[in-house]
Amino acid sequence: MKYDRILFAGATFAIASIAIPEFLSSEIGYASAENLIQASNQIDSESVEKVQTVENLQQVSTKASGLLAQNATNSVKVTGIKVSPTTNGIEVILETAIGSITPPAPQTSGKLVYFDIPNATLSLPDGDRFLVENPAKGIANVSVSQANASYVRVIVTGVDAVPQASVISRNANPNPVAQTPDDGEEDIVVTGDRAPSYRVPNASVTGTNTPILETPFSVQVIPRDIIRDQQITQVKDALNNVSGVTFGGDVQGRSGNTFSIRGFTGSPVILDGFRRFGSSGEAGTQPNFEVANLERIEVLKGPASILYGAIEPGGLINLVSKKPLATPFYEVELQAGSRNFIRPRFDFSGPLSDDGKVLYRVNGLFQNQNVFQNYTQPDQKYYIAPTIAWKINDQTDLNIAFEYANSTRPATFGIPAVGKGVADIPRDRIITEPSDTVTNTTVNLGYTLEHRFDPNWKLRNAFRYTSYNYDFGVVALPLAFIEATGNVFRVLASQESQNKDYTFQTNVTGEFATGDVKHTLLAGIDYVYRDSRIISAVDFTPRFLNLFNPTYGLVKPSENTLPNFGGSTTTGNSWGFYLQDQISILKNLKLLAGIRYDVLSQRTVNIPGSSTDSGESTLNASAFTPRIGLLYQLTDTLSLYGSYSQSFTPNTATTASGQALEPQRGWGYEFGIKSEFLDGKLFATLAYFDITKQNIAVTDPNFPLFSIASGEQRSRGIEFDVSGEILPGWKIIASYANINGEVTADSDPTIIGNKLFGLPQNSASLWTTYEIQQGDLQGLGFGLGFKYVGDRQGDLSNSFALGSYFTTDAAIFYKRDKWRFALNFKNIGDVKYIESAFGTRGASNNFGDPFTVVGSVSLQF
Repeated sequence: MKYDRILFAGATFAIASIAIPEFLSSEIGYASAENLIQASNQIDSESVEKVQTVENLQQVSTKASGLLAQNATNSVKVTGIKVSPTTNGIEVILETAIGSITPPAPQTSGKLVYFDIPNATLSLPDGDRFLVENPAKGIANVSVSQANASYVRVIVTGVDAVPQASVISRNANPNPVAQTPDDGEEDIVVTGDRAPSYRVPNASVTGTNTPILETPFSVQVIPRDIIRDQQITQVKDALNNVSGVTFGGDVQGRSGNTFSIRGFTGSPVILDGFRRFGSSGEAGTQPNFEVANLERIEVLKGPASILYGAIEPGGLINLVSKKPLATPFYEVELQAGSRNFIRPRFDFSGPLSDDGKVLYRVNGLFQNQNVFQNYTQPDQKYYIAPTIAWKINDQTDLNIAFEYANSTRPATFGIPAVGKGVADIPRDRIITEPSDTVTNTTVNLGYTLEHRFDPNWKLRNAFRYTSYNYDFGVVALPLAFIEATGNVFRVLASQESQNKDYTFQTNVTGEFATGDVKHTLLAGIDYVYRDSRIISAVDFTPRFLNLFNPTYGLVKPSENTLPNFGGSTTTGNSWGFYLQDQISILKNLKLLAGIRYDVLSQRTVNIPGSSTDSGESTLNASAFTPRIGLLYQLTDTLSLYGSYSQSFTPNTATTASGQALEPQRGWGYEFGIKSEFLDGKLFATLAYFDITKQNIAVTDPNFPLFSIASGEQRSRGIEFDVSGEILPGWKIIASYANINGEVTADSDPTIIGNKLFGLPQNSASLWTTYEIQQGDLQGLGFGLGFKYVGDRQGDLSNSFALGSYFTTDAAIFYKRDKWRFALNFKNIGDVKYIESAFGTRGASNNFGDPFTVVGSVSLQF
C-alpha cells in the first residue's frame, strides 16, 4: 500500500493547530464544502484564486482545466483516507493502490482551502465520500470527494478564515528500503500565517453560511481572541466593542443581560439560536450567561425577527458555544485580581471512541469576587458545560449539550437620582442592607440533529430545555426616595421564581438554480412552551435609611414569617413559521427576501395575596414580519447594501376594560457599506439606519392604572465598526455611533420630543494589541483601549442626566510554547461614572466598576 500525504500546519502556533482561527460549528463548514463540490463542474471556466506563500504572497492565475490535463494517463485510485494530528496541525493521508498523486496547488474560496487531484478516483470501502468534523483547533472539517470523473477534491474548511498557504512537494519516504523510487511518497505540506483572529468573515446568526460581506444587514462579531485578550468574564464587557449596544443594568442581581440596541430596550440574548426567557417570559430578567463556554458573540442589528420571533426592533445578540474537537485539546487557566477575584477554569476536548465518531468537550469554572459596593456577600459562581458530538454516519450528526450554573450574588438595587443628576455619594454606598442576597440557578439541556440528504439539501432539528430559578432572601426593598429628607423608604420583602422553557426548531436549507439565478432557500418552524411562577412576601412596615448618612444593621425576620403578597403563574405557547430565499440575480447582485408568521398565546393566573385577587388574564397575538435586502458587490472586497424589515413584540399590559393591548410593531430601513482591506485582514462596516416602534404601552390619561397602545419611539443614526489586523501582530477592533433616539408620540404630551433614556448620542470604543513576531521577545504583546460614552438621560421624562465618561484599559501578555501569561488594567484613572439605568428616579442607577487589575496564567497541553 502506498501513501500520499497532505500536511496542514500552522506556522505561528506553538502547539498542534492549523493556520485558521478558532473553531466554528461543523454545520457551517460542511455547507461551504458542499457548495464548492457542487460548483466543481463549472470551475474549468473560472480563474482559480490566488496561491499565497508564507515567504512571498504572490498571485498565480491558472485554470482547473490545466490541472485536469496533468497526467492524462495512469489514473490513481484512492482506496483509503486518514486524518491524523501532527505537532503543528493535521495530516491527511491518501492511500493509493497504484500510481503517484501529482502535487496539487492550494486554491481558496471563502474560508476554504482545497486541492484538486487530477486523474484520481475514489474507491473507498465505506462510500464515495469522506468527511471528518472538527479534526483540530481552527478546522471545521476535512472533506474528500469525487468532484467529477476526472479528479478528486480535498477540502479543508476553516473556522473563521482561509489559511494563507504554500505547497512544498518533497520525497518523504518513511521506509526507503521497503519501496522503490517509483513507489515513493509525495508530502504536500501546507504552512501559513494564522488568519487575523479579530476578523470573523461569517456569522451563524444570519441563518445561512453567508459571508458577512454579502449580508444586507449590519452584523458584528466578537471572537474568542478578543474575549481572551481583554480578560472578559461578562457578556456586557464584550459588547462594549460593538457600536450602538448599551448595557441596561442588572435586575437586582438576577440578570446581567439587559441590553439596548440602537436605543430600544429589552434586546434578546440568544444562545446558539435559542431564546432564553425569564420571569413571565420577559427579556428583562434573562438568566446570566457565562463566557467561558463561548466561541464568539454575534450582534445582528435592526428588526430581524424573521428567524427568531418576537424581538425589539433594535436587534439581537447571539452567543455561540464551543464545539467538541477531534484532536485532544486540554487547557487550564487561573485568573486572579482586585477585590479577591479568583477564577480557575478548564476546557477539555477530544474523541471518546476509537473511530473518532464520538467527541466530547467540557468547560467548567469556579468564580469568587467581592463587589465594590458595601455588601458582605461576594459574587460566587459554579459552572459546568459538557457537550457530546456523535457522527452517526456520513450524512447525520448529533450534538447533545448540557449546562449548569449556580450563583449567589448581592441583591443590588442601584442608587436614586437627586435633582438633575444621580446622587453624588461614594461609589460603594448601597440603599439596601449589606447582607441582601439572591441565588440564581440555570439548567440548559438540548440536542441538535442534522441530516444532509445530498450536497445541496440538509435538515436540522433541535430542542432546548431551560430551567431558570432565582430566590431572594429577605431584603430591604427600596420603594421610594424622598429627596426633601434624603431618606429611602424601604420594606422587608422576599421573592422567588421558577421558569421553564421548552423550544423545538426544525428547518431545511437547500441550494438550487432556476436558469442562471442561484437560490439558497431556508424554511423552518419553531415552537416554544413557557411555564413560569413568581411568588412574593412583603412586610410594609417602613424601614427608612438616610442616603447621605446611612446606618445599616436592620434585623431581618425569617422568610416564612413575612406576610404573603401573592404572585402569579404564567403559561404560554408560541409558533413561528418562516421562509427566506437568498437569490444571486447576477454575479454581484444579491437579493434576500423573507417573511415570518408568529402566533402566540399566554395565560396568567393570579395567586391570591395582599397584592392580587384570584383570577386570570389571557393574551393572544399574531403578526407577519417581512424583511428584504439588496446587496451589490462593486468589487470582491466592497459591497453596498440596503434593507427594510419589520418586527413585533407583544404587550403584556391591559386596557381599562381588561382587553390585551395590540402588539408593539417595529419597522426600519438601513443603508450601508461593507469593505475588506489589506487582503481581507481588516473588515469595516458603515451603516445608516432609521427605526420606528409603535403601539407602545403608555398610561391611559382617563384611567391612570391602565394602559393604551398609543406610544411611539424613533431611533436613527450612523454606526461604524472595524476589526482585524493592520500589520502582522497588530490587531484592532473599534466602533463609533451617533444615534438620535426620541419619543415621537405619548399620552403625556410633555415628553414628546424627549430623548430615549440610557442612550448616548455619541459613543466610541477602541481596543488594539501588538504582539512581537520574532526575535528574543517573540510572543510578548501589549494592549491599549478606551471607551467613550456621551451624556445620557436617566428616564423618558428627561428629569435627570447620567453624565458622560471616558475610560482607559491596558494589557501586557506573553506567550511561549504552551503557556500564556497576561496582566490587564481596567478603568485606569479610577473614573467614577454611571454605567447603566433602568429609567427610574428612585433607584436602579448603577456605578461602573472602579480601577481593576486582573492577572492570568494558562496552559494548553
